[in-house]
Amino acid sequence: MDELREIVLKLNNAGLKITPQRVAVLQTLCKFRRHPTADELFDEVSKSIPGLSPTTIYNTLDTFVKKGLVKRVKTDADVMRYDAVTEHHHHLYCAVSDRMEDYFDPELDQILTDYFERKRIKGFNVSDIRLQLMGDFEDNKQPK
Repeated sequence: MDELREIVLKLNNAGLKITPQRVAVLQTLCKFRRHPTADELFDEVSKSIPGLSPTTIYNTLDTFVKKGLVKRVKTDADVMRYDAVTEHHHHLYCAVSDRMEDYFDPELDQILTDYFERKRIKGFNVSDIRLQLMGDFEDNKQPK
């Protein structure tokens, strides 16, 4: 129940109308540890909302991205995934398994921030730094 209350609060704070579709999409996205595609979200959400259209999922995700509730993350294979974790973090990505996980490291964040404050890029203002580290997971299992 707290999770549902939190989702409704997030939608309200973003100035969005509370609809069953929006609640279901955000709830499903938050429950996945991995970063699902729009099609994966559609498959999951349509189990609880029969007759849901893929267009509704795409439009809902676009709205969430615009409102800052969700981030888009593109993989090396040009697959668009969605991330409900809005706190600053990076990603660990394995192209072989297409697995992606969040990586939090405040020390790395500080090193990168300090570096780009010292070493300015001519004609470009850095507003955010997010890394996607590529490699292989040792256990090679896909998180739920």
